[in-house]
Amino acid sequence: MVKYYMTDNRKLHEETAVRDGVWIHMVNPDRSEGQMVADLLNVDVEDVLAVLDDEESSRIELEDGYTLIVVDIPAIEIRHEKESYTTVPLGIVLTADTITTVCTEDTPVLQAFINNRVKEFSTKKKLRFVYQILYRITSLYQMNLRTIDKRRTEIEERVGDDTEEVDLIALHQLESTLVYFATSLRANAVVLDRLTRYKRLEQYPEDKELLDDVIVENRQAIEMTTIYRDIINGTRELLSSVIDNRMNSIMKSLTVITLIMAVPTVISGIYGMNVNAEWVPLANTAHGFTIVCGIMAIICVLVLLWLRKKRIL
Repeated sequence: MVKYYMTDNRKLHEETAVRDGVWIHMVNPDRSEGQMVADLLNVDVEDVLAVLDDEESSRIELEDGYTLIVVDIPAIEIRHEKESYTTVPLGIVLTADTITTVCTEDTPVLQAFINNRVKEFSTKKKLRFVYQILYRITSLYQMNLRTIDKRRTEIEERVGDDTEEVDLIALHQLESTLVYFATSLRANAVVLDRLTRYKRLEQYPEDKELLDDVIVENRQAIEMTTIYRDIINGTRELLSSVIDNRMNSIMKSLTVITLIMAVPTVISGIYGMNVNAEWVPLANTAHGFTIVCGIMAIICVLVLLWLRKKRIL
């Protein structure tokens, strides 16, 4: 999909053709759409379609007549039949007269501009537009990080009898997401560092301040990722300990039951030997069976009391 947008009087409207000051918005374009835009802008089609590769790394490339910026942005994917976070590349192609964004998904980062929810936004101020996009990206990272921490908190609140192995799997998925986020944020930080030395396009005084804000927010997102990873690691160890302790308690209970049941088993085994009845105690005594059963019960109770005294049970 390819659409053209332009701002007039701080309002964004759709255009029908490319002209100066236009924002070209491309979502999961095919080869023919990429070639069409590349011909219009006189740029390399491989740069236009670079972000169609999910493994494309964040970078800035200064080419003749245009600049390519690739950054990673958060996205949602279905993993194990549940929504999970990942990152996808977003490409920005800057020419002297236009700005082009390319992404495989219709990201909320750009939807905010299309829906006129961003103040002081103009497609004609291309470098400021880029910084505003980067600021929205870092804000989206932070929002997703808070959502991840909220999910971790929900799992942590179930620690105890409700703890299940599925919670460990969920924590592992959250930790994997944070690894993706940390890698992408650090790669984006390199791009932001290069932008501080970017001199090709005109920068307004407030543009540099906006870029500084983006760098600060990106650094904060990196710190949040590190902190949440450490917390999730601690929560995962706690859940593992709880599950292990629960298993140990079950094994201890089974051992106690086996020990107590061994008493009647031994006594009944002795009385079940094929020997002369005159040598078996209480064999010829009235109510002998009842007496033997009573003795077994008393011994079991004594063993049970001893185990409790030793705090084994």
